[in-house]
Amino acid sequence: MNSIKKYFSDLFFGFYSLWQGLMLTLYYFTHPKKTIITQQYPENRETLQIPVRYAGNLVMPHYEGNVHQCTSCTLCEQACPNGTIIITTKIEETEDGKKKKSLDTYSYNLGLCTFCQQCVDACPFDAIRMVNEFELSVYDRSKLIVQLNAPGSKLKDKKA
Repeated sequence: MNSIKKYFSDLFFGFYSLWQGLMLTLYYFTHPKKTIITQQYPENRETLQIPVRYAGNLVMPHYEGNVHQCTSCTLCEQACPNGTIIITTKIEETEDGKKKKSLDTYSYNLGLCTFCQQCVDACPFDAIRMVNEFELSVYDRSKLIVQLNAPGSKLKDKKA
């Protein structure tokens, strides 16, 4: 008997919640807002306002002299949930005979990226960041794999 009572009470509360949702929809339908939230894209490209916190494309900023801040610590690669980032390093020998790890390639697969921004949060050197770029579609999937470090770029000197 208890299960029948529970069934009908659940049925009643289901219809009640449906009624509340329909009433809210009817209210918004009959009382339009004064401000328009929807933006008509692509007609308004000149006036389009992208939110500041929008996470778009991943970039590695390069500074004067083709230098970057990536020390190839691979924390961003480890933080990425999809394996979007692949960092390859090389061992270089300095003038004083010490061996030092340096960045060889920083590959980023835009097709796998979920734009979660965990790689940017994990980077202790602010070597990568997300920009507000949102038109990222291409016809060829091979164009989605991008090398972020410029050819011949070097690590920024810590003293400067």
